[in-house]
Amino acid sequence: MQIFRYYIIMEFYDTHAHYDDERYDEDRDEILQSVHERGCKKIINIGCTLERSKKSLDLAAKYDFVYATVGIHPSDVCSTPDDYLPKLRDMAKLSNKCVAVGEIGLDYTVFDSEVPDKARQERFFREQLGLARELNLPVIIHSRDAAEDTLRILRDEMKKGEICGVTHCYSYSAEVAKILIGMGLHISFTGVITFKNARKTLESLAAVPIERLLTETDCPYMSPEPERGKRNDSGKIPYIIAKMAEVYEMPAAEIADITMKNADKLFGF
Repeated sequence: MQIFRYYIIMEFYDTHAHYDDERYDEDRDEILQSVHERGCKKIINIGCTLERSKKSLDLAAKYDFVYATVGIHPSDVCSTPDDYLPKLRDMAKLSNKCVAVGEIGLDYTVFDSEVPDKARQERFFREQLGLARELNLPVIIHSRDAAEDTLRILRDEMKKGEICGVTHCYSYSAEVAKILIGMGLHISFTGVITFKNARKTLESLAAVPIERLLTETDCPYMSPEPERGKRNDSGKIPYIIAKMAEVYEMPAAEIADITMKNADKLFGF
């Protein structure tokens, strides 16, 4: 019952959502208006391919509380043409609602015996980090089963110029989180922190200074407890904030306020 009280008293942000996903095709407008009325004041819809980056920008143009990113997800690099970068650049420059380059990075998880093309992922990651520097935009980093290479590439690229941004849906150790924070990056967490087997992720959360913390859903994925397994949406952010409040031993409304200010500063809302 306490969670439902949060919906009334709190405002919050969702810094990583995928409302262009087909799972919202039947009720996209309804769900976006609903989560906004329930307290989600700003949403960043994330680009994963050229097509989905365009869809994210279209959503941002339609709703004043929705913002967008452009980028190629590491799992989509093999299906993306080599001439993708100018297209991303043009999309970002043509929209005043594009607030970051992402999601970009590395994903070494093997799906259906398909071995990831690590060399192509690294090339795209470096190229898009360069684009973010060129456009003076933060980055949204996706890194899964690839901590060592992610850190190596970030160290290399930061020698060429400052990189700011966030590692989203954080799943690595507290030690890696501290390294990323030392590089100047933010960390965001999904509903995974509410899961019963989330001990490692909660240890990582506790290691993040609150001024580097962001909230996200990664919806339609990663629904928090007690909604786990259902389609996720930004209105479930209060479950995530409630768990953060436990870890930081702070009022939930204060966590919400600080994470919104963090996002305002990073993304220039």
